[in-house]
Amino acid sequence: MREPTFLILAALADQPRHGYGIIQEVAALSAGRVTLLPGTLYTALDRLAAQGLVARDREEVVDGRLRRYYRLTSDGLAALDAETARLRALATVAERKLRRHVRDQPAVAVRPRPA
Repeated sequence: MREPTFLILAALADQPRHGYGIIQEVAALSAGRVTLLPGTLYTALDRLAAQGLVARDREEVVDGRLRRYYRLTSDGLAALDAETARLRALATVAERKLRRHVRDQPAVAVRPRPA
């Protein structure tokens, strides 16, 4: 699963959101590292809806503009849970390797600086 897809699903995990709300939540979850453009978001939402991972929740008009809300489906929740477990396992392996690398590095002698 690509990172933007993971973040979209994560953005919908706690509550339904409209498009701009999803964009804002993805930015917050990624600490501003991932910025979704509306065209990218709605293409992804259409794909995720076709896969049964998200569904339209409701529509409302705010200030004359239509807001379409999306929610995570049970299949979407399962996919998010599986991807979270996969990423956690990968992170655990990487952390083990990093600890081993640090432990196996020879100690560097520090020489005092001449006065």
